[in-house]
Amino acid sequence: MGRILALDYGSKRTGIAITDELQLIASGLTTVATSELMDFLKNYIASEKVELILVGEPKQKDGTHSNIEAEIQKFLKKFSKVFSDLEVKRGDERYTSKMAFQSMIDSGLKKKQRQNKALVDEISATIILQEYLYNK
Repeated sequence: MGRILALDYGSKRTGIAITDELQLIASGLTTVATSELMDFLKNYIASEKVELILVGEPKQKDGTHSNIEAEIQKFLKKFSKVFSDLEVKRGDERYTSKMAFQSMIDSGLKKKQRQNKALVDEISATIILQEYLYNK
């Protein structure tokens, strides 16, 4: 069984989370500059067995897609050309940034640490992945 890798795709940064090989535990992996995302994924997927990519699906409260969705679609098209054998699924990412920020507060992180947007993105990806694991 391979790992599931989740992406909280953003125009500047992308948060990344990963499961263990049994797909039981979701953990934050890192945050990378979106411009470097494909190179990161090529290296990571070459060294780890990944069976599924879960990409956050940003929606408004009314269910319509956010503006970033057009960028995500471009990325997914490029991704599917490079990794044609890898399954891609989408996961609802509404409110994950707020939940990530709240989890940082709950875990006792200092204000300076909570301002780290890269950490928020990584935690958001982890939340997307946890939701997927819980509902699968």
